[in-house]
Amino acid sequence: MSLIHPTALVAAGAELAADVTVGPYAVIGAQVRIGAGTSVGAHCVIEGDTTIGANNRIFQFASLGAAPQDKKYAGEPTRLVIGDGNTIREFCTFNLGTAQDKGVTTIGNDNWIMAYVHIAHDCVVGDHTILANNATLAGHVRVDDWAIIGGLTGVHQFTQVGAHVMAGFASHISQDVPPFMMVDGNPLAVRGLNLEGLRRRGFAPERLAAIKQMHRLLYRQGLTLDAARAAIAALDMPEAAEDVARMSAFLGQSTRGIAR
Repeated sequence: MSLIHPTALVAAGAELAADVTVGPYAVIGAQVRIGAGTSVGAHCVIEGDTTIGANNRIFQFASLGAAPQDKKYAGEPTRLVIGDGNTIREFCTFNLGTAQDKGVTTIGNDNWIMAYVHIAHDCVVGDHTILANNATLAGHVRVDDWAIIGGLTGVHQFTQVGAHVMAGFASHISQDVPPFMMVDGNPLAVRGLNLEGLRRRGFAPERLAAIKQMHRLLYRQGLTLDAARAAIAALDMPEAAEDVARMSAFLGQSTRGIAR
């Protein structure tokens, strides 16, 4: 029995693994490639130069690979790349990249992306993230591994959300959010550390102690950002060297200023 519903439209040139499932009335364009074990729900539209990996579950009515919502876009050859093991719920919209950036929108692996999420052109979403219902990423946004973006939250273009961040419901994120923080509100405020999330992911007490120290340097000691960056870089905590390096790298490449 064919795994492609007879009402689905799959263009010549599309490359689908033998066990890909395509539901009723789905439309798949000629430049689309879909890996093994992925299912495409009813009425989905997947177009453009879009590559989707293995074992993704794409629910009905999603729109993936459409032209970016950018007036400068003039049909340049750009891409959308989605990794493996993602859940993409109803009415999600992921756009192609633009020539003004890397030309590719990227979603990693094992992400849980709920209904009505919009991922705009040139975004980079890491692995193991959760984007709740109606979360919206404007163009050129980066969301690092294990971040959680609450429902109805908007992220301003060119903003970065660090690893292990938790952003609460209906937040307005217009400045970079350093790793490990918990934020919410409009205007956005840092409420503390995402300690419960870190514990659930197996962070040892020594690592948590280092992360708490970095939080104090950034938010509790009245330091300028430059002074806090220098103090964090100077921390001698071998058991948390990776976490300190992650924070230092994030602060060093922030372009919009950090939420404080």
